[in-house]
Amino acid sequence: MSAIKPSSLRSLPSIDQLLRTPVAARLRESLGIQHLTAIARRVTDEMRTEIQLQDANEHSKETLLEEAARRLEAFADRESQAGIRRVINATGVILHTNLGRAPLSESARDAVSKAAGYCTLEYDALTGSRGRRGARAEELLVQLTGADAALVVNNCASAALLILTALAADGETIVSRGELVEIGGDFRVPDVMSNSGTKMIEVGSTNRTHLDDYRRALNTQTRVIMRVHPSNYRIVGFTDSPGLGELANLAHDADVFLYEDAGSGVLVDLSKYGLGEEPVISESISAGADVVSFSGDKLLGASQSGLIVGRREIIDRLRTHSLYRALRADKLCLAALEATLEAHRRGALEEIPTLRMLGLSTEAIETRARSIADGIAEEPGLAGLTTTVTSGESAVGGGSGPNVHPATALLALKHATYNADQLQEKLRLCSPPVICRIADGLVLIDLRTVDERDEPDLIRVLKSLGV
Repeated sequence: MSAIKPSSLRSLPSIDQLLRTPVAARLRESLGIQHLTAIARRVTDEMRTEIQLQDANEHSKETLLEEAARRLEAFADRESQAGIRRVINATGVILHTNLGRAPLSESARDAVSKAAGYCTLEYDALTGSRGRRGARAEELLVQLTGADAALVVNNCASAALLILTALAADGETIVSRGELVEIGGDFRVPDVMSNSGTKMIEVGSTNRTHLDDYRRALNTQTRVIMRVHPSNYRIVGFTDSPGLGELANLAHDADVFLYEDAGSGVLVDLSKYGLGEEPVISESISAGADVVSFSGDKLLGASQSGLIVGRREIIDRLRTHSLYRALRADKLCLAALEATLEAHRRGALEEIPTLRMLGLSTEAIETRARSIADGIAEEPGLAGLTTTVTSGESAVGGGSGPNVHPATALLALKHATYNADQLQEKLRLCSPPVICRIADGLVLIDLRTVDERDEPDLIRVLKSLGV
């Protein structure tokens, strides 16, 4: 261990000295004096420990004060980047779970802004009496799916938990082994079933489940037959499973409920985007499902929510269950959901960013990519950054369409000074952060998921990387 220089310790700035620096004065308003003082104490403690463990040289008071101010600013900067911030999603993953899944439409953002203050969450302005939370969103869901009634909770896992608790906590739920899926965040269907109190009865095998498998499992304790959409994986090859209509007939003959957890679910047929396997909710209702749950923040393109539609007696049962109050959606979620459902009802799907991005042609994306690449190539002083346009694939993400990879055009970046990992890090630490991916030693930017209004910021960030 190096010898300690007592003079270096004596030269350390006091908390008061550090708080009087220009850096501290600039940070005081944004951080507050109490928190700023706590950071200043942490900085000086850290420097004292370093001097005691490592320092064999003397440092002037001025040098140590400058270093303390630098660390104070760096700490505050790191802390400011820790919360929820706007990013540019250049990954090409449309429903990127880590980046907030579906971006909201302009009308949905406007609705959220208006609902942020006082709003008619549970108030009927026409009658002056108390209203029902989520009434408008539920009305729109009924219109769009053909169901008798609807209910909105805070996410799709909550929907499954509420349904199974209310309908089958005192009995058994039959489900195919091939549908016992795990999706993002370690969410597993068996765990939700266990937490609901129902007893899970597995039938069939991983790849093949027949109607007779369900029939043989029926008994006086059966309350629900559950079908789960596989979402983020597909079993291919030698497979078989009964149709929803067959399951509905079997369930109703046995006087039990048929529940479909549709996962992402869609309100319109998205076959033209390669998403023909995603359940169309109105078709599930028509086929005889008693209750269906699906997500609001995936292919529907709204806020995080669990949407439940089905027979009125079931929805009423769910609404009056004590668990519902713990799982209900808040005003901002409902405002965004209402606006997005209104767009679906009008058939204005181009207003919904998720569906608009799905529909972008490779040619349109390539035109944008070449325009950016040409602009950077012509910019003086950017010799260190090389941009080319190459072909690639986007992804749907969010547990939807795992086999769907729309063709795209990619901006491929290479830098004279930084390797791919370093370049990706620099993009991530810019303001706003640009989130991209790496392949074959190149940093790749997919403009499918970059809003055209974000292009000026993207170009500014790219230009900042030149040498």
